[in-house]
Amino acid sequence: MRLGFIAGGRRGEADRVLSAFGQGLAERGASVAGVVQTNVDCGPDRACDMDVTVLPAGPVIRISQSLGPGARGCRLDTAELERAVVAVSESLAARPGLLIVNKFGKHEADGRGFRPLIGEALALGIPVLTAVNAMNRAAFLGFAEELAEELPATEQALDRWYRELAGEGFRRHRNHGKPHAKRSRLRPFEQALSCR
Repeated sequence: MRLGFIAGGRRGEADRVLSAFGQGLAERGASVAGVVQTNVDCGPDRACDMDVTVLPAGPVIRISQSLGPGARGCRLDTAELERAVVAVSESLAARPGLLIVNKFGKHEADGRGFRPLIGEALALGIPVLTAVNAMNRAAFLGFAEELAEELPATEQALDRWYRELAGEGFRRHRNHGKPHAKRSRLRPFEQALSCR
């Protein structure tokens, strides 16, 4: 099982890197599922709108609420986020080669959002790539245990990591689809990942 993450330094950096990487894979016809985020500038006095694109070909779902100029409350539209989760969940049946989740945010840190889906993907042997900010890093590392693999926040680094995954997938296929890791090691972690 592979669980990679990036931690972008500047605001919106991780979103831009994951979006460019994920949409690039989709355009090349790679086997990829998940969501990537685009932030839409709404002017100097307003927070940006947050849209997620469901990979590989849409739809685009707005996961932010417009609270007006100067608003400081939580803007996440949880109903729309859950709609995105359902859309991605349906694609896991096809066993994509990679699941990309735009971020492991506060919702995931609290056990909701994409967190159960990340656990499901890992249990199925599907590699996962996400982004984590400083506020949610401790919760993510507690969730991921030893699987967490921090990657440089560049498209080039993600592309190298993805090529490694493709090589591992080829070796598993030649080994009749058997994962290299022992089942006894995975069971407790799978159960922990499935908890809400």
